[in-house]
Amino acid sequence: MSQTAATPAAPAKQASQYTRGNRETTTQDKTREGDVRTSNIVAAKGVTDVVRTSLGPRGMDKMLVMDNGEVVITNDGATILQKLQLVELSKAQDIEAGDGTTSVVVLAGSLLDATQKLMGRGIHPTVISDAFKLCIDKSREVLVAMSTPVDLNNKEEMVKAAQTSLSSKVVSQYSEFLAPLSVDAVLRVLPNLDATNVDLRDIHIVKKLGGLMEDTELVDGLVFSRSASKTAGGPTRIKNAKIALIQFCLSPPKTDMDNNIVVSDIEQVDRLIREERTYLLNMCKAIKKSGANVLLVQKSILRDATTEMSLHFLAKMNIMVVQDIERNEVEFISKTLNCKPIANIDSMKPEKLGSAEVVEEVSTGDGKIIKITGIPGKGKTVTALVRASNKLILDETDRSLHDALCVVRSLVKDRRIISGGSAPEVELSLQLSKYSRELQGAESYCVRAFAEALDIIPTTLAENAGLHPIAIVTELRNRHAKGEHNAGINVREGIISDMREINVIQPLLTTWSALSLATETVRMILKIDDIVEVR
Repeated sequence: MSQTAATPAAPAKQASQYTRGNRETTTQDKTREGDVRTSNIVAAKGVTDVVRTSLGPRGMDKMLVMDNGEVVITNDGATILQKLQLVELSKAQDIEAGDGTTSVVVLAGSLLDATQKLMGRGIHPTVISDAFKLCIDKSREVLVAMSTPVDLNNKEEMVKAAQTSLSSKVVSQYSEFLAPLSVDAVLRVLPNLDATNVDLRDIHIVKKLGGLMEDTELVDGLVFSRSASKTAGGPTRIKNAKIALIQFCLSPPKTDMDNNIVVSDIEQVDRLIREERTYLLNMCKAIKKSGANVLLVQKSILRDATTEMSLHFLAKMNIMVVQDIERNEVEFISKTLNCKPIANIDSMKPEKLGSAEVVEEVSTGDGKIIKITGIPGKGKTVTALVRASNKLILDETDRSLHDALCVVRSLVKDRRIISGGSAPEVELSLQLSKYSRELQGAESYCVRAFAEALDIIPTTLAENAGLHPIAIVTELRNRHAKGEHNAGINVREGIISDMREINVIQPLLTTWSALSLATETVRMILKIDDIVEVR
């Protein structure tokens, strides 16, 4: 037997194995990777199907029933997903642009569907991810070319953008009233016209049940949805007010631990009562000495913020008391009144007080409110008092007003507007399809799939408006191919119109943010190939 014949042949590796780096990978591992990606994609698409029908002015509302029996009726994408506890993508859009929270989820679902089909054709997830990055870079160029600059002095254009945002809300019939109000609110808190951002925490929204939507107003001052303390006939209206925001309690001190004191002598009982009375009286005298005639008392969780005895003394001194100020309101109040929170009675100094012409209690259809107006040197803040006839409309108005404020803020951050009515998505789809023909191989195929996925926005708008989606989208693409870049779906009349002519416009930031966030989410899901349980 020859040497060659005697030497055993090296065992061939099984067909189901191959080496990647230093790791032995089997067909089973590849299958697991596919299963992980597929399960993530299916789960995410399931979420998008929930909110898809609420897109656009003719979108449906969702009735959400909480565990405690509370019912919420809304078509706001961020609210729906928050209640479902599936909030991250929509929350990111809400933080960045404030509007387009439904669109970003619908876009992500469509892109995931395209991704699943591309992987089914054998294209590697990394190739798909890189191609989608090319699409985003190209999309930015197309959107900027479509946009037109807006001047913050041009209030009319800003109102139109806010109205477009409100047109898809439950309270859309009040958009002509709420849109100018939201623009005025943002312009009042804007540091200057050259500012590149605005802090919406400087706009405090106070909800009060009762009255009509038209009773909603901007108050150049402060509003509290509670009444003044009337123990012992305390005042409910103060002129030339000196206001103290206090964070200490007007009640006898308590020990850190629950203790019981047993008093067997009646004289000791009398002494305890006298000491308590003296302690509270001295505190009230110190407040009076500082010049304060209005007290805003922060809510306390350790002990009672006030007692009947302290309120009695303050009423006799003609000092108005507003209780239960929340901790998260302290910063806004301080900025508005130009005062400082007072944490200790020894810090009651005149220089820490705020001033106002009038502090008064005002009756409404459902209780009373406190208004503080005529504040000299008031900070750059404003309060929106929202009124409605029932709680469901009141809550929805609050959410809708927030979206409108965010749209105006988007125009401050990026002062360019584009057409609405799915015009940007159709133009992007058309331009990306042309761009795909300049590329080669799998990259070209992925870019074309991205372009087709964008058609979900006009298709969904048409479906929710009761129109024929195929006919509408086909006609829309033809109009854009002829150079009508502002052509979009007029859902009110069921036709295709020039969005600029019917004043359907939106900030560039809203569309760009939705597209970029949806794409980033899809690319992130593509990068996940395994689930590791850590114990």
